[in-house]
Amino acid sequence: MGILRLVARIMGRISTFRSYQFVLLLAAALAVVAFYYFGSERQNFSSTTKRIKQQTQASHNTNRNDADLTVDTGLSHPAGSEEQGGEEQDVGGESEGFRSSDAVDRHYHALMMFTKVDKSRSLQDKFRVAMLSMVKHGRFLEGEVLVLHFVSDQASKELGERMLQEFLLDATFTYEVLFHDVVVLTQKLFPIVEAMQKHFSSGSGAYYSDAIFFLSVAMHHIMPESLTRIVQLDLDLKYRTNIRDLFQEFERFPPGAVIGIAREMQPVYRHTFWQYRKENPQTRVGEPPPDGLPGFNSGVMLLDLAAMRASALYNQLLEPSNVAKLADQYRFRGHLGDQDFFTMIGMEHPELFYSLACGWNRQLCTWWRDHGYGDVFQLYYRCGGPVYIYHGNCNSPIPED
Repeated sequence: MGILRLVARIMGRISTFRSYQFVLLLAAALAVVAFYYFGSERQNFSSTTKRIKQQTQASHNTNRNDADLTVDTGLSHPAGSEEQGGEEQDVGGESEGFRSSDAVDRHYHALMMFTKVDKSRSLQDKFRVAMLSMVKHGRFLEGEVLVLHFVSDQASKELGERMLQEFLLDATFTYEVLFHDVVVLTQKLFPIVEAMQKHFSSGSGAYYSDAIFFLSVAMHHIMPESLTRIVQLDLDLKYRTNIRDLFQEFERFPPGAVIGIAREMQPVYRHTFWQYRKENPQTRVGEPPPDGLPGFNSGVMLLDLAAMRASALYNQLLEPSNVAKLADQYRFRGHLGDQDFFTMIGMEHPELFYSLACGWNRQLCTWWRDHGYGDVFQLYYRCGGPVYIYHGNCNSPIPED
């Protein structure tokens, strides 16, 4: 109505103005009409105005801190979470959730077992220590992404999503979170590892539910080929350095090595190989470092999945007949799953393994010191050099910072 009154007032005074004054007034009136019309809710903004609005909205989205960690638990097509800060991460590519080989150097994959955590306050407390220390020290370059994989049951997944909202709140790096259904993985894993379970499990036979403890042994068979490197980590860890530095150890693998792993720091395998050691008194098997072969601890592992796929030797060792042959040769019967398998084949084929410095998996358990091996315990337990990751195995307390 204000516009109409203004136009009427102008028209009423036309007769008193010269023609050029009339033209000027008419032009001014039209300018006012155009301003009100194009500035209305019809959204006919200029491209500059649109960009300003879009940039303002983008800034608002960037400042959100409600990362959606909900993903598809299926292995083949896990959906990516949102980046910290709320921007959607494109985890597409050939296998939707796993990066293609040409981008692998920009994505650092880490996997943790996360089953039955909902039923254990102890596991929840360990997970808190692990994730908060990882976030505290974690630093990645621009464009790099830490991809956190969790193998989980449904109840633990739901708990994990809530816990990670808190733990990742202060992360200074870009991350993605993927949950994998433990049932789906077990279905794929069991046919591959069933025959070896009887040699490396605590029970007398191959139990379907135990197959997941051999995930690292055959991960190269069940993960997409686009995933070429991954580190597998226990929950009971405390990080004292940037986890990105752990991934740099892949570059130190010698030719032929497929797995990076630290030595066992207790006389576990001095005990497990007792019969073989008795029959071969000069053997290095089960002897302490630096000259002995104390076996491996699987709390921190670097799995070069591409090398594992390409290694004819490694894949031959997975065949049931070869597993049985080595187990008989070394009189071996273990109960620690993948760790036992790697230890046994490492005695015969050490070239398959890159030995991580003990500081990358500084185990704290002292159980064997008080169970018959106190006289030699320190020969295994000592670890010179800096500690990068503490491992509170067998519920051992981890030192405070």
